[in-house]
Amino acid sequence: MSLHPVIAETTDRILERSHARRSKYMEHMRAAAADGPRRAHLTCGNQAHAYAAMGEDQQTLAETPAPNLGIVTAYNDMLSAHQPFEAYPALLKEAAKAAGGTAQVAGGVPAMCDGVTQGQTGMELSLFSRDVIALAAGIGLSHNTFDAAAYLGVCDKIVPGLIIAAATFGYIPGIFVPAGPMQSGLPNDEKARVRNEFAEGKVDRAALMKAEMASYHSAGTCTFYGTANSNQMLMEFMGLHLPGSSFVNPNTPLRDALTREAAKRALSITALGNDYRPVCDVLDEKAFVNGIIGLMATGGSTNLVLHLPAMARAAGVDLRLEDFDAISSVVPLMAKVYPNGLADVNHFHAAGGLPYMIGRLLDAGLLHEDVKTVAGDGMGLHAQEPALDGGALIFRQGARESANDKILRPASDPFQPSGGLKQLIGNLGHGMMKVSAVAPERQVVQAPARVFESQEAVKEAFKAGEFTSDLVIVVRFQGPKANGMPELHGLTPALSVTMQRGINVALVTDGRMSGASGKVPSCIHVSPEAAAGGPLSRIQDGDIIRVDALKGTLECLTEGALDRDPATPDLSHNGNGVGRELFEVFRQNVGSADTGAGVVV
Repeated sequence: MSLHPVIAETTDRILERSHARRSKYMEHMRAAAADGPRRAHLTCGNQAHAYAAMGEDQQTLAETPAPNLGIVTAYNDMLSAHQPFEAYPALLKEAAKAAGGTAQVAGGVPAMCDGVTQGQTGMELSLFSRDVIALAAGIGLSHNTFDAAAYLGVCDKIVPGLIIAAATFGYIPGIFVPAGPMQSGLPNDEKARVRNEFAEGKVDRAALMKAEMASYHSAGTCTFYGTANSNQMLMEFMGLHLPGSSFVNPNTPLRDALTREAAKRALSITALGNDYRPVCDVLDEKAFVNGIIGLMATGGSTNLVLHLPAMARAAGVDLRLEDFDAISSVVPLMAKVYPNGLADVNHFHAAGGLPYMIGRLLDAGLLHEDVKTVAGDGMGLHAQEPALDGGALIFRQGARESANDKILRPASDPFQPSGGLKQLIGNLGHGMMKVSAVAPERQVVQAPARVFESQEAVKEAFKAGEFTSDLVIVVRFQGPKANGMPELHGLTPALSVTMQRGINVALVTDGRMSGASGKVPSCIHVSPEAAAGGPLSRIQDGDIIRVDALKGTLECLTEGALDRDPATPDLSHNGNGVGRELFEVFRQNVGSADTGAGVVV
């Protein structure tokens, strides 16, 4: 089927506006590639240092043209999703050797767990960790000894940071190697119910702790469809994973086989062979459009609206919020995975998962087929799924029919006719709302404002019983310049309970919410942010605000409200404690949220 005209038109606009930047980027990548294999430019002394600890691989590295794989790992055992990576370097080295090459750990990058820092001071470093990860990966790869790279990362800021680095080193091939989700535990809706009951004082902390531990219980990615799992979807749709590999559980024979195959495939696509496919060729404008399409079709995390423009800038591509809105208008919501359904990612994968979805989007003309991926040419390769046949890894045609139409549906019979994200523009600025889990009757709220300057203040007002009538909660000075833009996911229980009491409520903030923020209508990432003098800095309690996701508007209706002088709170306390001192230069130089809130891009 021919490509949908809106997808084609949006892609053409991105191509046109990106032309100068992308051309310059590709010129740099081609020049770097023309220099030939990296190790050829090292002196004997350089190489001796690089190979000194490689044992029996020293001679292979020094004397043969065998390809060398650089491993960039985000392993730690603070993140359940990253704990399986402890064993990956050994598997990758073993597979590289079997394929006639070598592999070395190029370097490690930090990896925060937003679940640990949620609602805590450390969350103010979370978004900036994306830039730190890009820098750290760049340092590892700068040793210039690698013919390809394997990137080990899953969670929120880690994959975007690694993508920025991979694009910067785009003249070498790169493959992203996932770890997979943990087995299903306590259902996510039951966990949310206990959280709400705790917020209301109906259950004690022991009951809350029991529910949380039953939900987050083993190695692997958290099973709800938040940013971490949205990242894995994105890598598949953008052609940087092996087909169907995103949601295979850790510590299984199939997972290990896919990890070995990743090393083998990475070494087969270097400039030393006949199928050279550098990252710069994979991460083109169509790949980013495909990523946005996947985000809409799955109802993915709002954090990717921040990350995708930043990732694209590193590859010379100019993405804007209107691109998300245009694509969302024609890409149907094909999946219901918590928080916009009861299923988790394991159920989604069992129902047919990403191979099914990619195949059906291609059939509907809603996805670019003519792209390069690490698997080969054409997005159709990613409609395949991996399997073991007598212990050997094979790729076979993915499901053509959904195994559960309450979780996964074709584009011709979707859950909603449009995607999961909506752009809101008005006299209060420019924001986004995730609407896939918000009931249609909740998508328009017009009510008096209650203005807060911290999420703690919102919680205190809720506990004091102050939310008794319809309201729009404004939480400002939460943008990247103010305090690093921490997630405000900790507000979800209080706002959910307020809605359950029959009160219409919306959240408007220059901060961000995670992909698990659920059914509360939340206009987030509002730009310009209050700390930069944006309109939210002029709002006062009682101003009438209209949040309208159906029309895509965000307006203050109180006459003269925006003529006031901006509020000037004391933000000096945001600069110290739990490492915040180290990030003052980031707060001073960060870009606006609508361009990705980047520091290094």
